[in-house]
Amino acid sequence: MRQDDNNSEEEFVEIDPTGRYGRYKEVLGKGAFKEVYRAFDQLEGIEVAWNQVKLDDKFCSSEDLDRLYSEVHLLKTLKHKSIIKFYTSWIDHQHMTINLITEVFTSGNLRQYRKKHKCVDLRALKKWSRQILEGLVYLHSHDPPVIHRDLKCDNIFINGNQGEVKIGDLGLAAILHRARSAHSVIGTPEFMAPELYEEDYNVLVDIYAFGMCLLELVTFEYPYSECTNAAQIYRKVTSGIKPASLLNVTDPQVRTFIEKCIAKVSQRLSAKELLDDPFLKCYNEKTEIVNSHKENGCNGNGTVDKLSDSEVGLLTVEGQRKDLNTIFLKLRITDSKGQIRNIHFPFNIETDTSFSVAIEMVEELDLTDDQDISTIVKMIDTEIHSHIPDWTPSRLIGDDSAMHKCLSSPETLHLDRFPSGRKFWSSPKAGAGDSRSPFAPRSNSKLSSSLINQDVGVIVEKLESLLRKQREEIEEMQRDQERIVSEFLKEFPPEICQEALVRLQVKDSDSLLC
Repeated sequence: MRQDDNNSEEEFVEIDPTGRYGRYKEVLGKGAFKEVYRAFDQLEGIEVAWNQVKLDDKFCSSEDLDRLYSEVHLLKTLKHKSIIKFYTSWIDHQHMTINLITEVFTSGNLRQYRKKHKCVDLRALKKWSRQILEGLVYLHSHDPPVIHRDLKCDNIFINGNQGEVKIGDLGLAAILHRARSAHSVIGTPEFMAPELYEEDYNVLVDIYAFGMCLLELVTFEYPYSECTNAAQIYRKVTSGIKPASLLNVTDPQVRTFIEKCIAKVSQRLSAKELLDDPFLKCYNEKTEIVNSHKENGCNGNGTVDKLSDSEVGLLTVEGQRKDLNTIFLKLRITDSKGQIRNIHFPFNIETDTSFSVAIEMVEELDLTDDQDISTIVKMIDTEIHSHIPDWTPSRLIGDDSAMHKCLSSPETLHLDRFPSGRKFWSSPKAGAGDSRSPFAPRSNSKLSSSLINQDVGVIVEKLESLLRKQREEIEEMQRDQERIVSEFLKEFPPEICQEALVRLQVKDSDSLLC
């Protein structure tokens, strides 16, 4: 009968040594070195994944297998929301297999999921990225650090119902690493950092692989798909040639973030540093859609769809230094012809007001609608306050009357994050032909007249406070640098250090040798 057939199909074909886990015939996935089966935890009453890695006599000796078992079994101690739960493992010497019982994700891996769902919001990609990086921060913070070595979309798994992403196949990575003597190169060439080929690497190889994962998720292309074999990939990777698919990422923010991940190891950021990157901290309510089908209104290269004429972009601020009161913003204007104009400007929370800055932006960009001014003011007020909760919006004397003097123009506004610090003021204001000091007063006539109306004593007091803080910051920075140099010199004999300092003509060298 059909029921009998079903019962026979649901019988265990294998049981673990403890009798707790039973394996079914159903295969959930296959890889070059393993097969994953559906299994059942009889004690907890939950479904699990039974990962089975087949080994041959040349793979490892018996002693190697025992050491490997100990190493893999340690993975059971890893507990993090972004890491696949690892329940237990054992070696079947008779059948030469290593078996690992892990958490099961019915939505499959990230590559399968992304192919199934072509249209994914950029916000979702950022949320996935954050979860992966949080998992890497956890792994890399161990002593010694846990390095995955074979991170790719195939072994990052997702729960489609909740958008939960977890890193998997850590046990397999450990197995393959232990068997390095039996195989020349372990890993997936398309996701391997250059230094991994030289076997002189650290946790940053996982960051490189993560960057390639994000590149694949954005472009729907396997990295280095233009190559026909591993040798071609090896030559390109070791020569510093990036995947051709990177050129298909037209969104500058997405591309810059990926480039940070796959940069040279000396310039590559850690997982913790990437989590603080403006790209991942920038969560907008009006996000754009990534899609491989342009006819469906989506973009397959991570680019941002243009806002409609009736929409106004959001202002977001990121990267303000804790010891400064200046936030740098970028104003992007998209006109009716689709042309984009960018302007960068600083906002000092002690001396500027949202209205004064908005007035200057409107005049420089030739906007003539007082609705545009009020919109910019509200956007600046809201975002600055969300970034600095204690900040209170204020108005200069004359602001209200100046509002009614502004005229109008049909352009769409979009304000977004721009890293703080004056060195990031990368482009001059529109129509400005000089390179003024960043401390010079604004030349805008309306802003100047408003400033004149203010109490000069208040301005002097604030300016004096700013300059005093600046001096203190410079002195503190100098002391920090001296400490760093001093610590470095302690590693060498005093006479060598003294000679080096003399050659460099360093003044007050005695303080550095203390």
